[in-house]
Amino acid sequence: MNRRTFILGSVGGLSILAGGGGIFLNRPEFGRLPQGKRLARIEASPHYVNGAFRNLVPVSVMNEDSGENRWVATAKFIFGDKSLLSPQQPMLSRKTDLKTLDLGRDCVVWMGHSTFFLQLGGRRILIDPVFSPYASPLFFINKAFPGSNIYTAGDMPDIDVLAISHDHWDHLDYPTVMALKPKVKAVVCPLGVGEHFEAWGFDPGLIYEEDWNEEIKLSEDFSVHILHSQHFSGRFLTQNPTLWCGFAFVTSKHKVYYSGDGGYGEHFKEIGRKFDGFDLMLGENGQYNMAWHAIHMLPEETAQAAVDVKAKTLLPAHGGKFALARHPWQEPYQKLALASQGKGYTLLTPEIGEPAAIGEAQLRQFDYWWERMKFMD
Repeated sequence: MNRRTFILGSVGGLSILAGGGGIFLNRPEFGRLPQGKRLARIEASPHYVNGAFRNLVPVSVMNEDSGENRWVATAKFIFGDKSLLSPQQPMLSRKTDLKTLDLGRDCVVWMGHSTFFLQLGGRRILIDPVFSPYASPLFFINKAFPGSNIYTAGDMPDIDVLAISHDHWDHLDYPTVMALKPKVKAVVCPLGVGEHFEAWGFDPGLIYEEDWNEEIKLSEDFSVHILHSQHFSGRFLTQNPTLWCGFAFVTSKHKVYYSGDGGYGEHFKEIGRKFDGFDLMLGENGQYNMAWHAIHMLPEETAQAAVDVKAKTLLPAHGGKFALARHPWQEPYQKLALASQGKGYTLLTPEIGEPAAIGEAQLRQFDYWWERMKFMD
């Protein structure tokens, strides 16, 4: 998220001035910038220009015409009123024992924010897991909502595929991936992100990283496709050293699309045409602001993206756990529910930890869980 990057840069700068910058920057959580053969491969990508990755359509992370700049955004985040940004009670949840789920049943479990556990074609897939209480290397920034952090690495069964969409802190969490390390059979990520995993001691033979529109065929009946998203990357001051992406998980029976983070664009229609629709879309919905509209969708755009990719069902991501933007915490759900009316897909709204089936003819109807929670008008 862009404001998080600004804040980390500002706070990190103060740390450096205070004399503690060397220690701060050498913490393993920051990972490692691409080097060697990986960097050479990155430099050969058509999406890497003048030392950084670029979106297909040039966009600015911050829209200065919005009246905000990085310093205004940072000040609002640190000193602004936070009373509407988090729930007035613990998040509702229904913790499922993932180890006892029928592996023959294709399903998804939302774990808050953009963390999803998928069972697909007899495989277990974990997307962008963050089980830490903070989506940040700093303990006082981006704290998880009470009740939202109900899973740990110990609750996970063996993971066939760990999928990481990009290296921002709310998607790539060092303590989580290190705790999961013994259980992970394969890591799938966009170009450059594998450098972090190698720096953290993961076997290079388990890391599969590709450019946009490339297919990673893990078996005859299971592929993961690295797809374009309109976003950015970086874990500290260096901008866009690694690629960002969405994923398509494809088996002989079902197709699941995860948008990753990113703004709305024509790439959604292209994805819809390429895959001829999906049984499920996990779509970014939250942490938006007109100041960074180009790199995060509004709820109405999330609804349109689901139409564009020809999704049969839509499950919202990127909300319900961290307040990374200034909108009230429940607003993305309220607006997406309204925008989904009359659309050709079914909006799925399970609580954190509650399984939802993929591809079944008779889908379970979920209520709007946020309406059962307290919030200030």
